[in-house]
Amino acid sequence: MKDSVSFDEARWFLESNKLVFGPSVISITGDAHRKQRKMLNPAFSTDHMRLMTPMFYGISRKQLRDAVLFEVKDGPREVDMFHWMARTALELIGQGGLGCSLDPLAPGAESNPFGDALKAFMPLLHSVGTLRSFSHYLEYFGSLSFRRKLVDMSPHRDLRKLADAVDRLSFMSKDVLEKKKQALRDGGDALREQIGEGKDIMSILLKANMMSGVDDCLTEDEVTAQMATLVFAATDTTSTALVQILQSLAEHPEAQDELRTQIQSSAQGGDIPYDELMALPSTRETILPFFEPIRGKDGVLMKEVTVPKHTQLFIAVRALNRSMAIWGEDAHEWKPERWLSPLPKTVTQARIPGVYSNLMTFLGGGRSCIGFKFSQTEMKVILSTLLQDFKFSLPQNKNGVVWNSAGVIYPTVGKDSTQPSFPMTVERV
Repeated sequence: MKDSVSFDEARWFLESNKLVFGPSVISITGDAHRKQRKMLNPAFSTDHMRLMTPMFYGISRKQLRDAVLFEVKDGPREVDMFHWMARTALELIGQGGLGCSLDPLAPGAESNPFGDALKAFMPLLHSVGTLRSFSHYLEYFGSLSFRRKLVDMSPHRDLRKLADAVDRLSFMSKDVLEKKKQALRDGGDALREQIGEGKDIMSILLKANMMSGVDDCLTEDEVTAQMATLVFAATDTTSTALVQILQSLAEHPEAQDELRTQIQSSAQGGDIPYDELMALPSTRETILPFFEPIRGKDGVLMKEVTVPKHTQLFIAVRALNRSMAIWGEDAHEWKPERWLSPLPKTVTQARIPGVYSNLMTFLGGGRSCIGFKFSQTEMKVILSTLLQDFKFSLPQNKNGVVWNSAGVIYPTVGKDSTQPSFPMTVERV
């Protein structure tokens, strides 16, 4: 945090993101990165999340709730909750991020090509694996069109599929952007007639961009890149987090019952107000202090280490969030009540630089997740809607579900399946 100028993402990471999304907030550094975050910040502010909350509730109550009710209309049954969480996350970022509908959440409805491209991204990115590490060498292979021909001729099938998904994502982003720009040119009525009513993230970004000076405004390629990045970043991450929360609640039914009681008490038949709902590689040599001293191979006790220039560092988010030295001997236990009591001194004195709840889940500093409040709000709205009316439990074949490693982990039924799925037994309360 204090020496952030010394740490940045690896070049291969930035370049591979640029190839996929364009020059967005996750593929650039330095002043350009700061400029983009400055333009995006108002759309993710607490005040704006208050405006977005009713829209989140509208999707959760009128679309998601009705879809799950349809599934269990004849009594308790297994429902693939990952399927519905993925579709809901897509619609939330569609309406809240782009100001358009990407999935009506109706049972049997045709899939959206934008959504299909997004759902394919994580498994495809994971499958190309080490190829991403060489992405920054592509700039030496001529023009962009020539590089694309090389990809089309590649024997790596998933690489070709990834390129097709990138094309679809880019085309849809540009199409949405043109419609939004036209609505802004046509004025207030045209903007209000759009699904987001001008309150969506991209409308706010475009308005701010139009009012900015030449040096501060974003290019059209940068704006399009933000759209693709936002939709991608807000879909699998949110749906996976929601499914894991539902899994934990199913494994601890007493906590699920207690949470349901709290939600019903706060909601009282209506929506819960926002405020209540919300109660890197080294680019130069530097010194990195340890949280606690460690003994080296030579037996000497060390309190810090010299990090040579161009050293790649991996932030062990899971290890830090579950560190027994910080959180105590019960660090690996699912124990939500730990945040309802004063935190141990080992936590407060650790000065964890994350932006959320003494954790590194959303990272920290200038590269922290810009949309973490958006993510928090939509997850809390969905959970507070579903848990009022439904009880979730694990089916008898619960051991058949496997969480697969990828950029964002995803569940499948069995080790050999590639189809994301998480069946749960759902019944009306």
